[in-house]
Amino acid sequence: MTVSEISMTTAAPTVRTDAVDVADARPRIRPLRILGTVVLVLVAFGILSFLVTNERFEWPIVAEYLFNPSVLLGLLTSILLTAVAMVLGTSLGVVLAAGQLSDYWPARLACKAFVGFFRGVPPLVQLIFWFNLAYLLPRISVGVPFGPEFFSWSTNDLITPLTAAIIGLSLHEAAYMAEIIRAGILSVDQGQHDASAAMGFSRWHSFSRIVLPQAMRVIIPPTGSQVIATLKGTSLVSVIAMGDLLHAVQVIYNRTYDVVPMLIVAVIWYLVSVSILTVIQGKIEAHYSRGATRTAPKATGRAAAAGASTDPVAPDAGQAGTAIDNRTKENQ
Repeated sequence: MTVSEISMTTAAPTVRTDAVDVADARPRIRPLRILGTVVLVLVAFGILSFLVTNERFEWPIVAEYLFNPSVLLGLLTSILLTAVAMVLGTSLGVVLAAGQLSDYWPARLACKAFVGFFRGVPPLVQLIFWFNLAYLLPRISVGVPFGPEFFSWSTNDLITPLTAAIIGLSLHEAAYMAEIIRAGILSVDQGQHDASAAMGFSRWHSFSRIVLPQAMRVIIPPTGSQVIATLKGTSLVSVIAMGDLLHAVQVIYNRTYDVVPMLIVAVIWYLVSVSILTVIQGKIEAHYSRGATRTAPKATGRAAAAGASTDPVAPDAGQAGTAIDNRTKENQ
């Protein structure tokens, strides 16, 4: 084969002038998506029209009582009750999760029985039961079992609507948080435990510094859902005359008979609170998911231009063909 023939075979491929640029291509028309969009727009317009044109919503009354002091106090009570129930429930849930993962079978059996019982009984039933604890136990005493008593109190004095609500919601949340924490711990690979032990970490340091930070990525999403569920579940305490948000609006509409407007006030504040908690949950999830994300940081315009200026210029097809021709001539 001659040099000219080699040059012809190694020359750059011809560029098609009739090729269509992908950037100029039109997207494919999808009739089902267009139909779905039209249906959603019509449904949204219908709901908005119903909310605006229906005079029975009585929006002036909603605006009048939206920032009523008793309503705001009930909202604050619901938020504080949620915080206390989640702190106590999570603390007890950690103990229950550790007990279920323990190799000491009596503790494991007791923790599983606790979780099974309080997950199976509805929270409303628990609240009513704790509020009526004095029927079964008139006095609460502290002392030696089957021996002398040191202190005793009347159950009616101790079990107020507030304490009954805290006990009922906390025990209910402890059962669910125990399962969430247990699932998060089990999601961490066993090799992490072995590696931390091989590096000389104690069991506590291995759990707190190696296992728990990795388990938090699994624990946080359901925990956030439990916080939101607890906030909404505080509405159940109104049955024991606890002054939460729902009880506050019930007191008002029992006096004014404006049932629907006052319920809308409660709905608005519940939605606002849940929306704020959802944003906080997203921030916490992003914090604990930093090690699992693979999204490369976006370069700024100046950094991208600097990177482009430092990149070596790739030879075009013609230059590559010329280099091959020269190398072939040298071999000849």
